Amino acid sequence: MNENIHFESYFASPIYVGDLPEWVKPLNKACDPLVKEAKKRNEPILKEREKLLKKKIGDFGVPHHSTTLINLPEFKTFQNYIDRRAVEIFDHMGYDLTDHKIKWSESWVQEFGKNGGGHHEGHRHYNTHLSGFYFLKCSDRTSYPIFHDPRVGKLMSQLPLKKKQEITLGNDQINYKIQPGILILFPSYLEHQFFVDPGIDPFRFIHINLTVVKNYIA
Repeated sequence: MNENIHFESYFASPIYVGDLPEWVKPLNKACDPLVKEAKKRNEPILKEREKLLKKKIGDFGVPHHSTTLINLPEFKTFQNYIDRRAVEIFDHMGYDLTDHKIKWSESWVQEFGKNGGGHHEGHRHYNTHLSGFYFLKCSDRTSYPIFHDPRVGKLMSQLPLKKKQEITLGNDQINYKIQPGILILFPSYLEHQFFVDPGIDPFRFIHINLTVVKNYIA
C-alpha cells in the first residue's frame, strides 16, 4: 500500500470463539434424553414421508430438535457461564447495558439425521442480540457453520477475490471447522448457515439466543 495512505478498519462484525471441552460430557448426558424424545416425535413424520415416497430413507435431511433448555437444572451452570460471557461481550463491543438486562429467548439442542442431509439455509435470528452454538458431537467429517457478510451495500457490488481460500477484507463469507467443546458467540444480525452433513459421524449442538431488554420489562 502507498506510504501516503494508512489503513483503518470500521464496522467490523465480531465472532467470539472458545474451547470448553469440560462441558462436553455432562451436557451430552443431559441432552441424550431430550434428543431421544425429539427423535420419537419425528417418527410419525418420517413414516408418513416414506409412505408418500414409497421408499425407506430414514431420517435423511431431518433435524431432531429438542424442546427448550432454558432453566432446566442440568443446563443452569452452563447458562450462567454464557450469561457472564455475554456481559463481557457486550461490554467489549462498546454497549452500555446499565439500564438493560440480558434474557434467554431461545435455547435448544439439535442433532442432524443419522442418514445425512442435515443442514440449515442462511438465516438470522430476529429480535435477539447475541446468538451462539456449543458443539457436542462433530468431527472433520460433519457439518460446520458458515457466516455471511451482513453488509448489504458491500454485497451489492462484490468483486472477485484473488484467493478464495484466504481470509481478507473482500470475503463475503467464512466458515469454521469445529470440534466437540467449541463455543461460538456472535451478534444475531450475522447471517449463518450449516453446510450439508454427509451422515458419516454424529452431529449435535446447542443453540443459544439472548435478547437485551430494558430493566422495566419483566
